[in-house]
Amino acid sequence: MEEATVKQESKLNRVLKLVLKIAVTVLCFWYISKKIDFGTAKKAFFQANWSWLALAVLLLTLSKLFSAFRLNIYFRNIQIHLPEWKNIKLYWLGMFYNLFLPGSISGDAYKVVLLKRKYNAPYKKTSAAVLLDRFSGLLALGLIMSVYGVVILEKTVYDTILICGAVTAVVVLYFVIRFYFTDFLPGFWATFLWGFIVQVTQVFCIYSILLSIQLPINQPQWVFIFLIAAIVAVFPISLGAGLGTRELVFVEGAKYFHLDVQVALVISLLFYLSTVIASIWGVFFVFHDPLKSDQ
Repeated sequence: MEEATVKQESKLNRVLKLVLKIAVTVLCFWYISKKIDFGTAKKAFFQANWSWLALAVLLLTLSKLFSAFRLNIYFRNIQIHLPEWKNIKLYWLGMFYNLFLPGSISGDAYKVVLLKRKYNAPYKKTSAAVLLDRFSGLLALGLIMSVYGVVILEKTVYDTILICGAVTAVVVLYFVIRFYFTDFLPGFWATFLWGFIVQVTQVFCIYSILLSIQLPINQPQWVFIFLIAAIVAVFPISLGAGLGTRELVFVEGAKYFHLDVQVALVISLLFYLSTVIASIWGVFFVFHDPLKSDQ
């Protein structure tokens, strides 16, 4: 009886989370609809150069491969020795779950479940691995964002806050791992470097999207807005890994820097489209176990 109650509560929690994500996404797009002309944005969207967009998808896909390499370092730190190809397939499955099945188990949680099932890997250590993987990406985002902030922000106090915040975050995470997650300490700098490579690759992805809609690449404000949006999208409060919240950040960021808000929406949606194309192949591993021994 008690177990049935727990299962019902768990199911209710999942439903409530899904409803909340839908509400946040709808609310974001409702707010955006009051600020832009969807007709103009739609026209710009369909006039994009698909060659540059193909390059953007390729770069985004590469960034996901690099992310998988980074995560596997964390796995090796806790004695989970996955062949790289299996790890990539597991990562792609997680991408699919995160993007297309927001009301179900998250991609990160499903990785933990599969590793427990296949390798009897302890939940706490594998959960810590995927969580630290996220944090290493955020650290790199913060550092790159601070560099762009120095370039575009006019007030020195903003630059100081960004740089001090980014550096402090690196130091804090290092000492947290050193004292509380010692298993992962040997991989700290390697994962940090891979995180930096991941984010630089995604910055190049944004430049490709800018070129696809005939925007000059000497407007670093767009990249700065993207980096802020990427940080917001990490928090699972909307559908599809940031759908709605990312667009809201782009539109509000464009207003702040006196850029075209229609163009801001187009850039954000093109990045989301690139993410969909890069992630959808993970559906194959929903039906084909990525950790199957004979694969």
